[in-house]
Amino acid sequence: MKGRRAGPVLQVSNLSLSLKYYTDVLGFTEDFRFGEYAGVRNGEAVLHLCAHTLHARPVGGGAAFVFCDEIDNYCNEIERTGAIVKVEPEDRPYGMRDFTVLDSDGNHLNFGTELRSRQWSTRLLTSLSHAAQPLAFL
Repeated sequence: MKGRRAGPVLQVSNLSLSLKYYTDVLGFTEDFRFGEYAGVRNGEAVLHLCAHTLHARPVGGGAAFVFCDEIDNYCNEIERTGAIVKVEPEDRPYGMRDFTVLDSDGNHLNFGTELRSRQWSTRLLTSLSHAAQPLAFL
């Protein structure tokens, strides 16, 4: 088995209101809806929203990390549309620039992009690991 994608499931209290927040405020599009369960999409990223009580999961206790090509313009855009930004964009020591938004139920959505220096160093190390002769300075 080789995983292809993941769809984190976030428990919400009202599916219609949550879909409105994700589409109107966060800029996602509705991907599908089946009863009290729906998916939203932004590019390749898909999140699932669940309002049924079948599994008795707590509302607002979820989190997802969305890997993006850029975040600063996106953060500014969604702040203007009413997003609840909990943590502003910042470069992190783990090689990402990210920020955190809360949805209307308190689920945490983290949006991040790799720092350029980390992308460069990762590509360099990958390239060097495939070289026939190891380099002395490494």
